[in-house]
Amino acid sequence: MELGLAGKVALVTGAGQGIGRVLGLYLAREGVRVAFHYHDSREGAQSAVEAVQRDSGKGLAIGCDLRDLSGLSQLVADVEKTLGPVDVLVNNAAWTPSHPFLESTPSDYAREFEVTVFATMELTRVVIQRLLEHQRGGSIITIAGDAGRIGESRLAVTAAARAAEMAFAKSIAKEFGRHQIRSNVISLGLVDKGDGTLHFDSAQIDRLVRMYPLRRLGKPDDVAPLVGLLASDQGSWITGQVISVNGGYAMV
Repeated sequence: MELGLAGKVALVTGAGQGIGRVLGLYLAREGVRVAFHYHDSREGAQSAVEAVQRDSGKGLAIGCDLRDLSGLSQLVADVEKTLGPVDVLVNNAAWTPSHPFLESTPSDYAREFEVTVFATMELTRVVIQRLLEHQRGGSIITIAGDAGRIGESRLAVTAAARAAEMAFAKSIAKEFGRHQIRSNVISLGLVDKGDGTLHFDSAQIDRLVRMYPLRRLGKPDDVAPLVGLLASDQGSWITGQVISVNGGYAMV
């Protein structure tokens, strides 16, 4: 399918590694000018931009601590200065620790909501404001997890944060749809990013895989095509949706 994304500008948060980096590279291959945001993963973001440039594309590695909400307007302005006005925002960055709820602390709640919810809200506000100023439609895509839909043991705080993201995305879709600004959530099952961050032994992986009807965990490449569709005009009648990419783990 020809997505017609060439010439658009996308800002992908948490794109120095893992899913975000793969999503940014996928969009770049479709002709999108991509800003790879990073916090700690500077080398990963820069190497992604180098790969884009070798393929005759245009990209930008841009660092920012998303918890500093006052700096997000400048983040978007810096992207616009180099790549042009943002058409697509992919809210991918999050902090998702796994531990028993009774071991969680108020500081854990605060940090998780700062990165996962407050930064998503503020960055979305800034981008929508700029879209309205430029009188352009656009696409806001939030990457979340199925914990926000069905709940998960040891992920109570994450589930609360993800559910907040989902409700926020639906509200944005209703409020700004008349401006052709779309807002959707991609809700994931367990994705193996291939970077050793799962921290499960082979027996645990086998048990997890049996919980998935497709009998495998996800890969970042499983997520990218849907991001492309939602970013494109081919998805112009899709908004306010929470779409699961989860190998059948949850069917709600």
